[in-house]
Amino acid sequence: MQNILKEKFDLTADSKIVVVGEGITGTSVAHFLELLALHFSIVDSRKAPFTSETFKNTTHLIVSPGVSLAEPFIAEALNAGSKLVSDIDLFAAIVNVPIIGITGANGKSTVTTMLGDMAKACDKNVGVGGNLGKPALDLLDPAADLYVLELSSFQLERSHVLNAVAATVLNISADHLDRHDDLDNYAQAKQVIFSGNGVMVLNADDEMVLAMLDTSRKTFTFSVKQKADFYLADNNLMYGEEILMPLSALPLEGKHNVSNALAALALGTAVSLDIELCVKALKNFKALNHRMQKVSTKNGINWVNDSKATNIGACIAALEGYDEKVILIAGGEGKGQDMNELAPVIQAKAKAVILIGKDAPQIEAVINQLTEIVPTYHAQDMQEVAAIAAHVGKSGDTVLLSPACASLDQYKNYQDRGNQFAAAIEALPA
Repeated sequence: MQNILKEKFDLTADSKIVVVGEGITGTSVAHFLELLALHFSIVDSRKAPFTSETFKNTTHLIVSPGVSLAEPFIAEALNAGSKLVSDIDLFAAIVNVPIIGITGANGKSTVTTMLGDMAKACDKNVGVGGNLGKPALDLLDPAADLYVLELSSFQLERSHVLNAVAATVLNISADHLDRHDDLDNYAQAKQVIFSGNGVMVLNADDEMVLAMLDTSRKTFTFSVKQKADFYLADNNLMYGEEILMPLSALPLEGKHNVSNALAALALGTAVSLDIELCVKALKNFKALNHRMQKVSTKNGINWVNDSKATNIGACIAALEGYDEKVILIAGGEGKGQDMNELAPVIQAKAKAVILIGKDAPQIEAVINQLTEIVPTYHAQDMQEVAAIAAHVGKSGDTVLLSPACASLDQYKNYQDRGNQFAAAIEALPA
């Protein structure tokens, strides 16, 4: 293993390695380096501010995804010649079984979990993680047949040796523009997942994803709007001319989850998993917590927790998955997104909107410009949200928490936001 790391990254016992960030990724890197008896220091600006001494004479920087490479002292160290290595680089360099990579603005956790379930149904010893659950280096297992990794744009922008046997960019929409500056830079970071020569799985319904096509590579496409390799037709999930399963057998809310299911089937096919067993796994799939999760039917109202929708694209996908209008709960930390993108889907799909959090006024300004009035309410916390929604909603309605924003202005994280939503519904009188 040491020989591989020396060859790929010039990492030796004499290297001066600095690991930046003491979160789960940084901790996994530290454990890995300890096992290899490599010398390193680990730093975190939340505990002690960075100084020029922090990175003096550093040969290798391993920067956790949550830390921006534009951080002045990090940028200075990189400009001075420090090599940037990621945990995904280390993982990809030493693993000798297939890696499947999954990224996208929305849906990547669902597709990663779906594909992991499919591989298990095919009796594969599969490691599932990355940006979801366990960090990549904590997945290392000599008995593994396959790894399925969810990868964020932050992980990909600092990765250089990944060669996934199959990979997908599920979609591109505005997210993390506070770190990537613009949509093109964000898309370029995502496209790193297609480094190498593996099978490309592309969303035929997304122009920015389709533009990533390399005609020299084996490719599968998926679509919910048109014929593709994997597609939706006559309420069936299809592969070519073969009906794989009826739409009614997919136990998930929303048309975007049909797209996710088709992507997972395409990836499974790309690595020769048994498609019948993959379909069986899909039929038994359980929605992930905080991702289009039906948490209750109370007083005849369906309450759906999509707190993981921390960007506009995720909220739009959630709303477009419904045929009927819903009561939308939105707002939080907007991350520099253009809220005007919400206007047409709110007009078409929201019978009312309940606004929360710091950037609620930005969303309200968009709603106020709509040609048709959409009733708008403000709530200070989830108890008030639930009370308003229960008053506005009627039997048969859906109340959808799909905030289009991050949660840290009011909550510990999106999970905490979703849990408080569920608790507030539970506390409503019958």
